[in-house]
Amino acid sequence: MGNLTIKDIAKVAGVSYSTVSRALSGAPGISSATRERILKICDEKGYRANALARSLINKKTNVLGLIVPEVTNPFYSELSLEIETYARELGYNIMLCNSLNDHERTDELFNFLLSHRVDGILHASSRIYSADMLKNYSSSIPFILIGTAPAECNSILNTISTDNYEGGRIAAKYLLSLGHRDIFYMGYRKGSTSHQLRLLGFNSVMENAGLKPVILENPSNGSSISRGYDLCRKIFSKPFRQTAMFAATDSMALGALQAAEEYHISIPGDLSLLSYDNTIFSSLPGISLSTVDQRKQALAHAAVDLMMHLIEHPYNDQHTHQLISPSLVLRNSCRELTSGT
Repeated sequence: MGNLTIKDIAKVAGVSYSTVSRALSGAPGISSATRERILKICDEKGYRANALARSLINKKTNVLGLIVPEVTNPFYSELSLEIETYARELGYNIMLCNSLNDHERTDELFNFLLSHRVDGILHASSRIYSADMLKNYSSSIPFILIGTAPAECNSILNTISTDNYEGGRIAAKYLLSLGHRDIFYMGYRKGSTSHQLRLLGFNSVMENAGLKPVILENPSNGSSISRGYDLCRKIFSKPFRQTAMFAATDSMALGALQAAEEYHISIPGDLSLLSYDNTIFSSLPGISLSTVDQRKQALAHAAVDLMMHLIEHPYNDQHTHQLISPSLVLRNSCRELTSGT
């Protein structure tokens, strides 16, 4: 039987159309034995409920849209998996989209997700967005920005973010505790709110110690291994006095490791390397990066939990701005300076 309908199942089961509908939706009014018999027939006949038709009736798809800059970025790929895994535990599926760090593409994806009747949209991004753009998003559907929004958006937007300012402070404090004073800050991006806060936190600790890091700015729209490699090649090709480097992301740190190997610079013998994100690559043997952990699972759970609340309370005028505290994960890429080194 091709293109089976509920009426076909009702005929095979010898029951009414409405009885099959109640069995599939879990509605009361039929016995458990009848429900099990109908579900068994559906399974045997290969019947699959029309999710779109059901969503039109229930006005709910149990699908969430998730927009990330690019899933090839290890941080966003791991965050996406955490969000999808937890959402499925709560009965929701995820429709994943990549914005490629482009405002126009983000608009197109937002409208695409709206046209597919998702119940809410999670947008993970560190880019600086205009208040008008974010207001348009948040007024259309339950919407959460996983990142930091402009201050003027606090009254119209829900946000979940790692505390990047504190993350920068943690990184600086750790390197100073090891005795480092001449430090590179590698991979800062002006167009990223996360990077701005990260650098502010790092500099606040350095300034209190009377120090100033050498900032190696990343001019591109995203953080990547190749960008870290290119930045560090320029530095490592000449003598330098710095004893430590803080990489703004794990991806940039991986590029630094590649360049260090090429120029025969020992990590951490010649240069201590601390990174930020704690992606799966940072823990691999032979890499073993000390890093500031963004706690992706906590970030994902907080975002999905808040989305569930927004869906259940669509007319709530209160807005949430939650910060997840980062933590330090110590491995083998940093060393303590001793006198004379």
